[in-house]
Amino acid sequence: MTMATSIRTATTRTATTMLETPAGQAVSPAALQRLLAWLSPSFPVGAFSYSHGLEWAIEDGTVVTAADLVAWLGDVLRHGAGRNDAIVFVHAYAAAATGDDDGLRAVAELAAAFQPSKERRLESCAQGAAFLMAVTATWPNPRLAALSETLAAEPAVPYPIAVAVAAAAHDVPLAPALIACLNAFVANIVSAGVRAIPIGQTDGQRTIAALSPLIEEIAASSLHASLDDLGGASFRADIASMKHETQYTRLFRS
Repeated sequence: MTMATSIRTATTRTATTMLETPAGQAVSPAALQRLLAWLSPSFPVGAFSYSHGLEWAIEDGTVVTAADLVAWLGDVLRHGAGRNDAIVFVHAYAAAATGDDDGLRAVAELAAAFQPSKERRLESCAQGAAFLMAVTATWPNPRLAALSETLAAEPAVPYPIAVAVAAAAHDVPLAPALIACLNAFVANIVSAGVRAIPIGQTDGQRTIAALSPLIEEIAASSLHASLDDLGGASFRADIASMKHETQYTRLFRS
């Protein structure tokens, strides 16, 4: 079942209109607005300055067309950061929702440790810190303040952890929050590809559309995954992020 066929508007057209998600969770208008705002390119996390190692893959000649970009990102989603970020998102959300502070700190530490290179750690943790700073300043509530305080002792908070914590604090349902976060991850790397390959804006949107079913698949499988399922085999992408550290001409920070 695809997102297009599974999301439907409820029969009533009131302020309590709900959308049904594939996981059977309901998204209120308030929750939907939060997701749209937090995961918009305009939200100040500096996402535009990172390419997740893609810039080196372009320089190397590995990714030179829109089709290459689809294949590259598909592997990152299946075997790399996409899947791992989704799994830690789920566990961070659960810990935040149940008040498990020790569990939340442990997941944040594990997520930071799973970054395979200096630049990938910078990419995830700098965006996580910026997200928490922005969301607590603009969408504050007592639960978010408490959760942010819990994470304050951590040396670094990866981006998926930060988004999961905000979603749990604001009662945004897990499944749609996870799908939205994965979609934002893909959209940001596609944006880097549009600028650096370069490909046209339309091909960029075709790339996102082509990867949408995979995003749903990764999200659905991650809802039932344990932390023991973490791992990766996207070696080319990991090496690209390491190579990028010494790339002579760079537009991006990763």
